[in-house]
Amino acid sequence: MTTARRKAPTEPPPARETLRFVILTGLSGSGKTQAIRALEDLGYFCIDNLPTQLIPTMSKLSSHDEAALSKVAIVVDVREGGFLKEFPRVYRQLKARGKLKPTLIFLEATDSTLVRRFSETRRPHPLAADRSVSEGITEERQKLDAIRSMADMILDTSNMTVHELRERFMQMSRDGRTRAEMVVNLVSFGYKNGVPLDADLVFDVRCLPNPHFVEGLRSLTGRDAPVVNYMRKAPGTLEFMDRLKGFLEFALPQYVREGKSYLTVAIGCTGGRHRSVMIAEALRQSLANVKGVKTRVKHRDS
Repeated sequence: MTTARRKAPTEPPPARETLRFVILTGLSGSGKTQAIRALEDLGYFCIDNLPTQLIPTMSKLSSHDEAALSKVAIVVDVREGGFLKEFPRVYRQLKARGKLKPTLIFLEATDSTLVRRFSETRRPHPLAADRSVSEGITEERQKLDAIRSMADMILDTSNMTVHELRERFMQMSRDGRTRAEMVVNLVSFGYKNGVPLDADLVFDVRCLPNPHFVEGLRSLTGRDAPVVNYMRKAPGTLEFMDRLKGFLEFALPQYVREGKSYLTVAIGCTGGRHRSVMIAEALRQSLANVKGVKTRVKHRDS
């Protein structure tokens, strides 16, 4: 067990309702080490691989010593023998006490991402020392399903860099929220180069008029005003955009409520330079006010 300590703050201790007790868990390889380091940098007293039976003891210490332990973060996972059997009961008891409100954050990633990360580190999966990493991931995902359902926040780190993961926890610390904004990545692409592998939702805009065949527009992209104006004047474009916007305004909050932290929406046309780019840019503006959502755009083929 490794610990990382922070000096007690010199200012007056925070009010009891500001106490933060964060429990990090999730799939092996999902980024728990990077997450605990980010919380350490934000002034949390951090403990990695704490035995499950010691969680109540740590929570009592946090409640009784607010000056030094106003922000505590611990990592618990399958490395600890009693975790799978004991944690659900321990966490329910912790929630029932009412004196300290714990937050359970579950980190996960896609199977392909986890396999790649284990391959890069050349470390065996903790549940598959003598088997393939894929078998260990499958077993761990099944065993953690009940604990995942208890989480206050589920964070998918598949498409997150170390810096993005750190920023996510910094945002949580600043706002005091238990749920960070869901990042919606709007990706324009050309079907001739293939559909993005990480796409969650794919929309085909090849039904719209193609500026590629218009004199003077071929060399431009969907970010250029002449292309935008041409498409907006074309029959069906505005209705298509309104219907797509309406669907996403309905669907995205549903994903947020389900705990999804990252969603890739791919918009495709033939070459990925005109129609898909224009629609992606328009969606970024129209979805800017959707609650709980942060949008960003990437033009893969433009």
